[in-house]
Amino acid sequence: MKILNGGHNLTHQVTYNLGLDIVRGKYKFGGEFPTEAQLADQYDISRSVMREAVKMLTAKGLISSRPRQGIRLQATSEWNMFDSDVLMWTLNSRPSLELLKEFTQLRVAIEPEAAALAAQGASEEQKTDILAALERMRQAELGNDDALESDIEFHTTILLASGNRFFIQLRDFIETALRVSITHTNRIKNVHFASFADHKRVCDPIISGNPESARTAIKALLNEAIDLIDSSLLTRR
Repeated sequence: MKILNGGHNLTHQVTYNLGLDIVRGKYKFGGEFPTEAQLADQYDISRSVMREAVKMLTAKGLISSRPRQGIRLQATSEWNMFDSDVLMWTLNSRPSLELLKEFTQLRVAIEPEAAALAAQGASEEQKTDILAALERMRQAELGNDDALESDIEFHTTILLASGNRFFIQLRDFIETALRVSITHTNRIKNVHFASFADHKRVCDPIISGNPESARTAIKALLNEAIDLIDSSLLTRR
C-alpha cells in the first residue's frame, strides 16, 4: 500500500490509515497483528515512520506495543474516545445505536449543567452568540441555513458560555460526535432539522437568567433523543 505525501505529514497519514483500518475491524482483538516491519512493508514506508505511527496509535489506546510482545490490538474499552481522531474514525466507520446512546448519555451529564451555568453567568456577548445560533436554526427551518451546522453551533456556544474550562475543553469532542448523532436521531425522527421551538425553550431561560429552567429544558431535549434511540434498539431486536 503506497502512501502519498500530498503535502501532509507522512507519519500522520500512516497513523490515520492504520487507525481507520483498526476501527473498521480489519484486525481482530486477540488475533494476530502485524509487526512494525510487516506494516512498514505493507505501507511502503521506512521503519522509523511506522515506529512513530505505532507510538501515536498507542497513545490513542488502539494498540499496545512492548518489547518481545510485539503489537497487540487493545479492547475497544481501552480506546481513547475523547481523542478526536478515534472518535471520528469510530463514528464514521460504525456509528452503532449503542455508541450513539452512550454519547447522548454523556451529553445528559454535561449539557444541562452547562446550560444552567450559562444562565447564571453568560456575558452579554455570549448571550448574543447563543441568540444568533438560535436564529440560524430558525433560518434552517425556512431553508435559508445549514440545519446541522446551526444545531451544532447552538450546543457548542452554550458550552462556551458556561465558563467552565473543562466543559469548554470538550467542545471539539462534542462537535465531532454531534455531526453523526444529530444526523442519526433526525433520521430516526424522520425530520431533516432539529426543532427551533424545542431549542428556543432552552435558549429563553439562559437569556433570562433562569438556570433551573435551562437545565430542565435541555435535559428534556436530550432525553427525547435517548428515547428515540431506545425505541430503535427495541425495533432492531
